[in-house]
Amino acid sequence: MIKPLIEYLPSFMQNSNIYKSIFEADEVEIIEFEDAIEDLEKQLNIDTATWALEIYEKDLGIETDSAKPYSERREVVKSKERGTGKVDADLIKKVADAYANGDADVTFDGTVNITFTSVYGTPENISDLEKVIKEIKPAHLDYILIYLYFSLANIEAMTLSQLEEKQINKFAF
Repeated sequence: MIKPLIEYLPSFMQNSNIYKSIFEADEVEIIEFEDAIEDLEKQLNIDTATWALEIYEKDLGIETDSAKPYSERREVVKSKERGTGKVDADLIKKVADAYANGDADVTFDGTVNITFTSVYGTPENISDLEKVIKEIKPAHLDYILIYLYFSLANIEAMTLSQLEEKQINKFAF
């Protein structure tokens, strides 16, 4: 709240103990109400939702796993929302982008090739992405997930500041 409510009254009322008591009690209620509205607004956006994720999941037919972090649950919800419509490279890209921080390339050569371009290593929550891809792709098509890794030659050619700029997730050897 920008300004206490009592400060909107004339000064002779501001000094009254009766008005002070009334406005202090009302102010607590109003602050709680404003906080509740702010929280509700957060729940209307998947990127900031917490307790409402369960509602989104139920609505989309996703099994709720409260052991997963909110970020992973949000990715599943976003990909499920994006994963409706005609299945083509654009749709699969939209779904993969939800898991790869917005950067995945999808090509088709008889197989759906999904290349993660913004993360070196395996993107987080990849098992959920694979489940969604299996659900939306045509049954007769196979898919390949392609990850970026650094080679020793790449690393030797980079400066420390260039390496620090790269987003690197876990490496699989």
